[in-house]
Amino acid sequence: MLFFVKVRVEPKELSQDALWDLWEKEAEAALQAKAAGAVVALYKVVGQRRVIGIVDVPSHDDLDRIFMAGLPMAHYLEFEEIIPIRRYEDFADDIKRRWK
Repeated sequence: MLFFVKVRVEPKELSQDALWDLWEKEAEAALQAKAAGAVVALYKVVGQRRVIGIVDVPSHDDLDRIFMAGLPMAHYLEFEEIIPIRRYEDFADDIKRRWK
């Protein structure tokens, strides 16, 4: 299942150095997930502590498990938006077949 995610990093009591150390671990995990296919696309919003991306996971339950405890920054992330999406090519095929 594909999901669009919009995440804000909330550093809370972290020092600037601690934030960058933790974000470095998060970046490594994100790039490994991208190499494995779980992350389709990931972007850092310029000038903000926000990241947007497209992830591909088996289910919404798996997504919840990953986001709640499976990330190095899990306790410092606020998920502003999570939207299930589908590939446009699949939608276009449905249109061609008129939903049959």
